[in-house]
Amino acid sequence: MYNNILVAIDLSKDSQKIIDTAVRMAGNDSAKLTLVHVVEPVAAAYSMDIYAVNINELQQEAINLAEQRLEKVGAEINVASDRVHTLLGAPASEVRAMASEIGADAIVMGSHGHAGWKILLGSTAIKVLHGATCDVLTVHVGSD
Repeated sequence: MYNNILVAIDLSKDSQKIIDTAVRMAGNDSAKLTLVHVVEPVAAAYSMDIYAVNINELQQEAINLAEQRLEKVGAEINVASDRVHTLLGAPASEVRAMASEIGADAIVMGSHGHAGWKILLGSTAIKVLHGATCDVLTVHVGSD
């Protein structure tokens, strides 16, 4: 049914559930999968003044760590290294842009399924859904 699935993960313990779902959707064909993880800019993640720290070094360290972890995940499920992407930016817009760039016919990502006021503040899954040009499957993760 789907031939080009973008799997967006945050590298948390919940990522395995998302990956397992995407692998099933791909019929166990890892060639149909592309993995993406988006590192938020340090300045955006920490709304404080950290003049004593070299922000560029801290940012690069975060990217390097994420790349290593994502490459390991990709290797474990046999996703080709050219289909494993660590990006820097706002997660929702980067995921949508990557989906468009690779011509994805589906995006698989996690969602905590918050309701009420938490949706109004906006989750990454909701932000990806609004503006996506392909199907989006959210996998319920977190506390049940």
